[in-house]
Amino acid sequence: MKVPAPPPDVDAVLEAAGQQGRRLNIFQASLQLRAMSGDYLAWDKLRYKQPPDDLTHEEWWAATRLARTMAERPVDRLVDVEGRPFTFTLPDAVLRSIENVNRAASGHIAVSEQVTNASTRDRYLVSSLIEEAITSSQLEGAATSRRVAKEMIRSGRPPADRGERMILNNYRAMRQIIELQHEELSPELVCELHRIVTEGTLDNPAAAGVLQSDETERVAVWGDGDQLLHRPPPVDELPERLRRVCAFANGDGAPGYVPPVLRAITVHFMMGYDHYFEDGNGRTARALFYWTMLREGFWLTEFVPISRILKQAPAQYARSFLLTEQDHGDLTHFFLYQLDVLERAIKDLHEYLARKASEVRDLQRSMRARPGVYNHRQLALLENAVKDPGAEYSVRSHSLSHNTSGETARHDLRALENAGLLVRSRRGKQYVWVPVSDLVDRLEG
Repeated sequence: MKVPAPPPDVDAVLEAAGQQGRRLNIFQASLQLRAMSGDYLAWDKLRYKQPPDDLTHEEWWAATRLARTMAERPVDRLVDVEGRPFTFTLPDAVLRSIENVNRAASGHIAVSEQVTNASTRDRYLVSSLIEEAITSSQLEGAATSRRVAKEMIRSGRPPADRGERMILNNYRAMRQIIELQHEELSPELVCELHRIVTEGTLDNPAAAGVLQSDETERVAVWGDGDQLLHRPPPVDELPERLRRVCAFANGDGAPGYVPPVLRAITVHFMMGYDHYFEDGNGRTARALFYWTMLREGFWLTEFVPISRILKQAPAQYARSFLLTEQDHGDLTHFFLYQLDVLERAIKDLHEYLARKASEVRDLQRSMRARPGVYNHRQLALLENAVKDPGAEYSVRSHSLSHNTSGETARHDLRALENAGLLVRSRRGKQYVWVPVSDLVDRLEG
């Protein structure tokens, strides 16, 4: 990937400006920039803009950096590899995004009944968890197609290769996070989530759930070829650094206020920055982001697969890490990117739910001659069958999709079979059902 151009050294710029009698110009410009109302530009973007007044690009950067330093807030206990505390600022763009996420993800505005109605929410929850499991694994190299992965999870068949195993592990980890969302984060819990995420996918199976301890084998983040992007802290620092991240995530009496959504994003960043494990750090980081969001009360996060957005532009994901590291540990760069991802994922969710609601209404209208014949689970299956005539359904897949008992799932499928909408056949030791070839005509008849 293309590494962002490193910013000029501010001290060197100020020294040169002092020799030319221009240092006051920089300080005056920094005072004007303290409002934090404009774009939060990194150096590699700012250097192509027109500087204010008669400043050079380097002087403009120095003024910008001074303004941010005056406004920055340290993140207690979290430091970079040099021991300097990470910091953040609250420009208008961050404040707007925090407000939007607070309103949209914690249930303070009207949310589609499909995710608040207990009879239908499990269907959307399972679909979202599967989507996140797939795309998070694809970010780490899994080549399994979405259709095959969904079939594997819903049918309960064992994974056929490493890519499928990664996806199944991620799905199990996401289910575990929902169960443990009210627990405090601990190093032991982080290691357990890593074990779930990586079991059966590592070159060194013994590394699952174990902090890296051999400095000679210390992992680093590499780009194309021999391009070193990030060298994490030494292994002997990892236990203490992880303990601090957990304390931060739990909000253990740290001075200074960090908005909850920024706390979750910071945990995500630190997992990637410290790189505690030989492999699977990215998947674990994204899983812990979900854990922190849920623990902070953002319940709608269960239904928001952020990795689908990250997968669209993985280089931008890496860039946001690098900008923070380049710019004196300023987490604002990472916050801005992740907040945008989160807002887009929430927007996608609402559009998805609206589309699904419309499809269900259309299907219900097509069966208006038989009101009350099909329950919500059967309607969901029929909707899927119309879109995917080659789909197969089993008692296990139907039960898993709707979080219901096997007996209820069997009753649903048999009823649709008796109605002439599904055909049953034996596949190994179990029965499977497939849509009849003229399903649409029968539903509209």
